[in-house]
Amino acid sequence: MIEPEVLNLKDEVVELRRTFHMYPEIEFDLHRTSQIVADYLESLGLEVKRNVAKTGVVALLRGAKPGKTIMLRADMDALPLQELNDVPYRSKIDGAMHACGHDGHTAMLLVAAKVLSRRRKQLCGNVKFVFQPSEERFPPGGALPMIEEGVLEDPKVDMAFGIHLWNALPVGTVGVRAGALLAAADEFRIVLKGKGGHGAYPHVCKDPVITASELVLALQTLVSRNVDPLESAVVTVGKVQAGTAFNIIPETAVLEGTVRTLNERVRETIKQRIRQLVAGICTAYQMDFELDYKDGTAVLMNDPELTELVRRVAERVVGKDRVVEVPPSMGGEDMSFFLQKVPGVFYLVGSANAEKGLDKPHHSPYYDIDEDSLLVGVQMHVSLVTALLGETC
Repeated sequence: MIEPEVLNLKDEVVELRRTFHMYPEIEFDLHRTSQIVADYLESLGLEVKRNVAKTGVVALLRGAKPGKTIMLRADMDALPLQELNDVPYRSKIDGAMHACGHDGHTAMLLVAAKVLSRRRKQLCGNVKFVFQPSEERFPPGGALPMIEEGVLEDPKVDMAFGIHLWNALPVGTVGVRAGALLAAADEFRIVLKGKGGHGAYPHVCKDPVITASELVLALQTLVSRNVDPLESAVVTVGKVQAGTAFNIIPETAVLEGTVRTLNERVRETIKQRIRQLVAGICTAYQMDFELDYKDGTAVLMNDPELTELVRRVAERVVGKDRVVEVPPSMGGEDMSFFLQKVPGVFYLVGSANAEKGLDKPHHSPYYDIDEDSLLVGVQMHVSLVTALLGETC
């Protein structure tokens, strides 16, 4: 159930979410957002650090007695997308939109900090509230620089938790999964260097378009013929660029794409096979090439024991029949880097309401949420901390 104290803060969490939604900021350029966040946290009497990893914010709540330190994380950045919703809180920034729920994540964690700050005398241990920039763009992303700047230290974080509002689940539900929840998300860029010329005389040219076409098809065999059918992997070529006119064979062609995997062994296999495949095909077509392969987010792994704790807490918040075992997703999340360093759980709070038309997918210009989901998120943050730090005093 949602506690009365949280219910009484509904207007506040909705107003915060809509404020962030109307003024979205992208990547590390979160100056307005981070100032609102830091000012709010300071008003609660917390120890606040500004400008962590450029525009991140970290706040520390020290409980009445010593104990473990729990980290709660929210991402703050928006997407470079033009909003098409006709709502009073529509984005006022052209070309920027909160289309993935980060406005809600930030609002939920702020209000959870307010509730928990009122209960510090009941807590044995600390709560570290981490507001991260640039989740949407990796590399560089915001999690790694925050880790490098010591967010997991002083005091040392013992476990970490994060929420993602999820429009694939109805409002009033919570989705959990132990082990791999989200994929490693890598990027590659292949530049093919041929010999351009007249389209009527291909025999005196080295056509990079033909090589690019061969590669696009061949890259699909990496999953179908190199990965165990019981494993999951995706290789997508999302961008192909070549040529300036219908009758000119260009000098170069460029392919850009992504690789998604759910374990490191498959990830390494595909990375190696891409290099072998590109080298082999370019040799066959007498083509020079450059391959830039960038490791992205890691596989997000939820700690099994703590996942069971999240499940039990969620059953108290939304009811046992509203807690869902979710399948893994091939989306990526740099919360994975925090969970590489400390045990923890990243879980999903349902935010869709089909009857209200609030069920559009993430990253859609029509994305929006049922704001009742914000109360579930606040309560989950509060109840998790209480379960871990409040029952030991």
